[in-house]
Amino acid sequence: MKPGESVRPVPKARFTVGLDLGQAQDYSALSVVQHVGREYHVRDLRRWQLGTRYPDVVTDVAELVRTRVLQGPRLVVDATGVGRPVVEMFEDAGLHPYAVWITGGDKVQRDGTEYRVPKRELASTLQALLQSGRLKFARGLRHGDTLRREMQHFKVKVNLATGHDSYEHWREGDHDDLVLSLAMACWMGEHGRSGKSASMAL
Repeated sequence: MKPGESVRPVPKARFTVGLDLGQAQDYSALSVVQHVGREYHVRDLRRWQLGTRYPDVVTDVAELVRTRVLQGPRLVVDATGVGRPVVEMFEDAGLHPYAVWITGGDKVQRDGTEYRVPKRELASTLQALLQSGRLKFARGLRHGDTLRREMQHFKVKVNLATGHDSYEHWREGDHDDLVLSLAMACWMGEHGRSGKSASMAL
């Protein structure tokens, strides 16, 4: 470096963590997405064993978002099936999650840090990122093969009477936990307003 030459600061990495909370026969799953310019780089995928208690998931997620590597990411939690009480468990742990209720309608609604997002909106966001080459996956990603299968088996079913849709698995027994956690993280990156990081209160 020449005398008097300034060093360009390296911008902090920005991350969003998407969390799909499972019920009964569904897995809870998490995606860690790094924002690199206009691209989304999937850095980690996690899946808890069936039957894992929500307090245990909260503890694991709290430890993850407080790591030095993630530097206080945004945390997006699917509250569709579990409701507000489970979201409050994350708040009681000192986190600041964005709660997402996934709907079958066609309009996004927002109330503070709570969103009601049509599933078609999540799916179309993910599809657009894939087709434009803006969604990247780390090499050797654990659960990467499972995520690819979920994305292949995902389909839309439209109710002709109401015009609303639902996304179903191609075969009974398939899961969509990983793809939903990823879709929520990417959707928040594309459309959600920037705000508090998950660990801002620390």
